[in-house]
Amino acid sequence: MNPLGYFSLILHAHLPFVRHPEHPEFLEEDWLYEAITEVYLPLIFIFQSLHESGAAPRLAMNVSPPLCEMLSDTLLQTRYSHHLENLLTLARKEVERTRRELPQYLPAAQMYVDTLGAAWRLWNERYGRNLVRAFRELQDEGVVEIITCGATHGFLPLISTPEARRAQVQVAVNNYRKHFGRQPRGIWLPECAYEPGIEELLADAGIEYFISDTHAILYGEPRPRYGVYAPVRCPNGVAVFARDLETSQQVWSSVIGYPGHASYREFYRDLGWDAPLDYLLPHLHADGNRRHLGLKYHRISGKDVSQPDKLPYDPLAARKRAAVDASHFINERIKQAARLRETFKGRPPLVVSPYDAELYGHWWFEGPQFLDFVFRKLYYDKEAIAAITPGDFLDSGIPIQPQQPSASSWGEEGYYKVWLNEANAWMYPHQHAAEARLTELANRHTAPDALTHRALNQAARELLLAESSDWAFQIYQGTTVEYASRRFRSHIRRFNALAEEIERAAIDAERLAEMERRDNIFAELDYRIYRSSMNRS
Repeated sequence: MNPLGYFSLILHAHLPFVRHPEHPEFLEEDWLYEAITEVYLPLIFIFQSLHESGAAPRLAMNVSPPLCEMLSDTLLQTRYSHHLENLLTLARKEVERTRRELPQYLPAAQMYVDTLGAAWRLWNERYGRNLVRAFRELQDEGVVEIITCGATHGFLPLISTPEARRAQVQVAVNNYRKHFGRQPRGIWLPECAYEPGIEELLADAGIEYFISDTHAILYGEPRPRYGVYAPVRCPNGVAVFARDLETSQQVWSSVIGYPGHASYREFYRDLGWDAPLDYLLPHLHADGNRRHLGLKYHRISGKDVSQPDKLPYDPLAARKRAAVDASHFINERIKQAARLRETFKGRPPLVVSPYDAELYGHWWFEGPQFLDFVFRKLYYDKEAIAAITPGDFLDSGIPIQPQQPSASSWGEEGYYKVWLNEANAWMYPHQHAAEARLTELANRHTAPDALTHRALNQAARELLLAESSDWAFQIYQGTTVEYASRRFRSHIRRFNALAEEIERAAIDAERLAEMERRDNIFAELDYRIYRSSMNRS
């Protein structure tokens, strides 16, 4: 097989670690439940169905360590089961209500019963409530190449010590081995944030490649011979795969992107705000406050159509549109590959398309259907464009240009301002002080007693959770500022309290146990990862 070019879809599945056992219900935990229902289960279903039908897809996907930990957590699995039962009960009620009162919404209501019922069967029967098992099976079957991320999605260029940076990488690799039973080949750098030197940490952890934004390669030295349509190798041999702008715009752009078509489901109209409150009360949280429920009955209808005037959603018309858009996407890849191959004097180009996984199913409801059509067309037209993973490309033996990539991220304007600006700069003195302090503690305590060992491990967890780039991002975006600020402060406070107790040799065992129950991420964590190199054994 000698295709015109190669296409590598890379999905980034990540959520911050949100787990609140101290509350029977917690609004921000819904982020996970929505993502399971709208993104992870639909994608797993699509990929498994393609594989079983013989139309084998091939893609890479980061399932981040915090997400793996949440998907494996018994408490969150139980809470999600209740969440899904609640939605399915409401959806069945909605079929009867729309049939009686609002027949224009009946097709959408029936669709939710069908899709939520399928989700329930996948969740409970096929995968036994453990979606990490589902992703692991897809990797073992050769469908997906699972890669890792930073331990808690820490923004590496803004982490102050080499020990804390190393911990974000090494803890992630250890957690990947726990969940997937093998060494990860690649890493999605958190926020695709790179600066020279990070590749040394990756090589030390056995990572072969990372994902970057476009300008990491375009502005690297020397100039890239093939632009972003081939990977490069850092001086130490770690490969870099950079984002293609053309495919990014076709899906992400609010102006020309596929998800903005009038036939697709409108995200912002939701039954949780449209239906009578007394009717919804059995399906809301105990506080009775309205919230998004995920049952949406309207389509985008047009760029200038106001929310009250949105038209009823037609699932069949939307599916047909997804097929049209998928066909257009592949045809554009064929044209792109032909153009680039001619420019490159016969060398097949590689188009790398990294996206947040949440785009497919959450923000763009029809996204999983689009990917289904994309991979079916790729399979039947494989002589034109071959779907591969970054690991597949490295295994192909195609020569790769050496280069020193440029500092970059995939945030606004391409650098670091989203995560370091006037709104969130207050966080970093606290974070940096904790990073230095933990290394001092780790160096000092070479043979701690059992209680001190537990406290040191928990201090490491609290620091890792504070370092999550999600908190700075949410503050910058102005979305969940109060929650993000509170989470950062609470982890720093817990870290400092533990550090003081360790230094005084006066650890409050009861309070430590409460922290371990609440912030139970990374049971395998060993604080000694934070020791400076001269103190590591």
